[in-house]
This record gives sequence, structure tokens and C-alpha cells, in this order.
Amino acid sequence: MNALVTGGGGFLGRYIVEQLLARGDRVRSFGRGRYPELEALGVEVVRGDIADRDAVNSACRGVDTVYHVAALPGIAMQWAPYEQANIRGTEHVIAACREHGVARLIYTSSPSVTFAGVDQCGVDERAPYDFDWMIAHGAHYSRSKAIAEQAVLAANDGRLRTCALRPHLIWGPRDNHLIPRLIARARAGRLRRVGDGTNRVDTIYVENAAVAHLQATDALLEASSPVAGRAYFLSQNEPANCWEWIDEILALVDLPPVSKSISRRNAERAGLVLENVYRLLALSGEPPMTRFLAAQLATSHWFDLSTAHRDFGYTPAISTAEGMQRLRAWLRS
Repeated sequence: MNALVTGGGGFLGRYIVEQLLARGDRVRSFGRGRYPELEALGVEVVRGDIADRDAVNSACRGVDTVYHVAALPGIAMQWAPYEQANIRGTEHVIAACREHGVARLIYTSSPSVTFAGVDQCGVDERAPYDFDWMIAHGAHYSRSKAIAEQAVLAANDGRLRTCALRPHLIWGPRDNHLIPRLIARARAGRLRRVGDGTNRVDTIYVENAAVAHLQATDALLEASSPVAGRAYFLSQNEPANCWEWIDEILALVDLPPVSKSISRRNAERAGLVLENVYRLLALSGEPPMTRFLAAQLATSHWFDLSTAHRDFGYTPAISTAEGMQRLRAWLRS
């Protein structure tokens, strides 16, 4: 297989690249960085911005499978950057796939595309998008990913088979986003439990998320694949208490459990104030709290994985316990 991985130098993207190489596929990575570590593995590294139509078009030439992993994450308050990177960038990928006859497009989405501020307990892929809630709560990342996901699924046809995967809270060695932020906030004394501390959440170890991308790809090889045109939730399939899981992460670097708390209502009030400040002053970066983040931290969100298991055989190969051991070794290395 000749594969392109957008965001191949990122956290999840690099694991996908490595797993493709391990099974003998030829891999091209597209991203803004140089990534000499990928070049050393034999990856063709192409530099460019996902929002640059011509650069994306060139990167898709000569490949048969595209993993569109690159995205702008976070909770910043300016809509334009999310629209440009996540929506326009995805449109560029789809157009390039069309032009160059790419056969398969696997899109890395997010479970937050169905989040609307309330508990999600065992929900499956029938959960709807709620754009009104996203707009009202400034959930720019979720909204942009949902719009992009819709575009990818709508692009599925006889020439281009597509699917969207929704891994939830990806973690593991080399994480440069979730785990470092938790640890940094805890060390600075700025980490607070939001809500009553009983909410349960799904997470996914990064290598399991990468394997799922390859499994979905293989399923798309079939002419009548049930995966084509569908979205799938992914996780460890072991919902955990959110705050106990965070305490476990902190314990890996000998930090104490989270001891301070704030109600969801007060967190959302603080978030609204901070959102307005960041908007009015056009501040870059992310507010330390938003209404969306408060809702995420205070509610349960775990998912039914039976469809992914049925359609492409997804089952987490690496347990949470084993993943924690690997994460601990990396954090202490």
C-alpha cells in the first residue's frame, strides 16, 4: 500500500506511520515540521500546511490510501483558525483524493462531535450532532470536526471509500498534549476537580487507536465493505472514573491526587467570563477554562464499541494496565 498520513509527525500520526512501516507499506507524511526521526525510518516527509490546497494536492499524488489525522485541537476562542485547518483542510484532502484517484480515505474524528453537555453513557454511532449547542457554547473544535466528518462521510462512493474514526482521550508515550497539560497544571496547583467526581469516561491507548486505523483500512478493501461511509467510536472499552484516572496519571510522576474541586456551575460561570475576555481582546491561546471544558470534565462520556468490533474487528490489544506501565516508563525516562 502507498499511504499518506497527514499529521504523520504528530502523536497519533506517528504511531500510524510506524505501524504501516512495520507491515511493509510505503509511507509519506505531510505536515508543517521536518521530522528527521521519520526520515530516518524511510518515510517520505513532505512539508506543507493542511490549509494550503496546492500543497495538499501535491502530497496526495501517487498514493492509494490517505489517513487524514492532522487537525487543529484545543479550546481557543477564535473560530477562523478551526474553520481553516479542520474544515477547509479536510475539503482540500477530499478534493485531492478525487483528483488523484485515491481509493481510501480514513478520517480521524472525535467523539466530541456528538457531545452536547449531558452524560453519554453507552451511546453508539446513532448519537446525533448538535450544532446549536456547539455554537452556543463556543465549541469550535467539536463543531469544525463534525462538519469535516460529515464531508468525509458524504464523499464516500464507488471511487473513494471513506470512514471516520472517533478515538476518545488518546494517551500513551510521546503524548505532547493531554498528559503534559495535566501534569503541568497539577504541578502549578491549578488542577481542580469539576463536578461531583463520579463521572465515568472512556479513554484509548495510542497504539490501540493506531491499530484501529489500519483495521478500518483493511476492511475498506472489500467491495461491499460495511465500513464505507460510516463513523465509529473507539476506546479501551473500559470506562473509568475520570478523576481516579487522572489521579493515576499524576501518581506516575509522584504527584498527589487532585484535592481541590469546583462545581460545574461555577466552572461554567468562570469559563464564560474567560471566553468573553479572550474574544473581546482577541487573545491567542486557550482560556484556562471554558463552558465546553467544564461540561466535558463534569459529565460521563463512554461508548458502545460493538459496531467497530463487528465491522472491522476492533478490540483493544493493549490493556489499560499495560499502557499505564509503558506510559510510566516513558515519563520517567
